[in-house]
Amino acid sequence: MTSEMNSKSLRTVPADKAFKFYTSVGNYTGMSASSLREFMEKINKVNVKSLEFHLGRGDFEKWTSEILEDQALSVEIRKLQKTGLTGERLRSQLYLAVSRRFRYLTNPTAAVFSNKSL
Repeated sequence: MTSEMNSKSLRTVPADKAFKFYTSVGNYTGMSASSLREFMEKINKVNVKSLEFHLGRGDFEKWTSEILEDQALSVEIRKLQKTGLTGERLRSQLYLAVSRRFRYLTNPTAAVFSNKSL
């Protein structure tokens, strides 16, 4: 991945492109994420029902692919969607996938030596 691609994945997007967390259609949690870092942080704070809702609809996959332009993370989230996980196990696995990707993007040299990098 090039430096330019890294910077796209790590940039802060405008408010209208931020990911907004809902628990169902019309039920906004009041939480949003404008960057991969914020997204990673909010995974551990938002109601788990929101994670289930968005994962099931493909919203995380779409946002990471289309807005952050991070195809690798989008693929990992798609794999997670196919597992059928719910609740805290889903939260844990989603956080793990996003945090691994974030670590790789912020320090690709160190990630090369890790078996857990994307």
